[in-house]
Amino acid sequence: MIKYKRVLLKLSGEALMGDEKYGINTGVLNSYAQQVKEISDLGVEVGIVIGGGNIFRGLSGVSKGFDRVKGDQMGMLATVINSLALQSAIEGVGGKAKVYTATKMEPIGELYTKAKVLEGFKQGYVAIIAGGTGNPFFTTDTASALRGVEIEAEVLLKGTRVDGIYTADPEKDPRAVKFDELTFAEAYERKLKIMDLTAFTMCSENNLSILVFDMNTPGNLKRVVQGERIGTLVKN
Repeated sequence: MIKYKRVLLKLSGEALMGDEKYGINTGVLNSYAQQVKEISDLGVEVGIVIGGGNIFRGLSGVSKGFDRVKGDQMGMLATVINSLALQSAIEGVGGKAKVYTATKMEPIGELYTKAKVLEGFKQGYVAIIAGGTGNPFFTTDTASALRGVEIEAEVLLKGTRVDGIYTADPEKDPRAVKFDELTFAEAYERKLKIMDLTAFTMCSENNLSILVFDMNTPGNLKRVVQGERIGTLVKN
């Protein structure tokens, strides 16, 4: 039984580091790849947007003297590196994946269009959409919301290292209480930092629910698409 037949999975670049201080932890990468293949094998159409913070974050470049536009462009390239790594890992476990980039970057990946992604889904490919929105001043959170709306995903799955949304940071506050479900309005009023405000607003206005869950527990992604009540669902 599958609850979601088409999803947009947002992964953070930092999560790919695992216990490392920089770059890509192959154990985490391969775990993610295996989980993505599992749901693809069930017939779920999967779009993925991955951040680049494990390699380079645009805003951190500004603090080091980089121009913001150049810094964000460097961050976009970091997401392409992560996307290629994930594509390779998915293929390594026997899956099929294509990388689509927000700006022209052949032969690294095909230029993203909704039509190409939907055609790829028909052929059984996972679509890894790299390069953010292709524009500076927008985060990969916003890119995931934008692509999720464009490809008509049924839900935006935000894979993190915590098992949902809490009243406070559970890694810092032992009294933090987890929410099972929230409305966008409630999350905004409580000032819960789920995604950046641009992404959050886009999801709310386009009725794209967000499900925050622990991606670092193997099997959780499959449980989510099968409708198990794990993580926290944010909806209108």
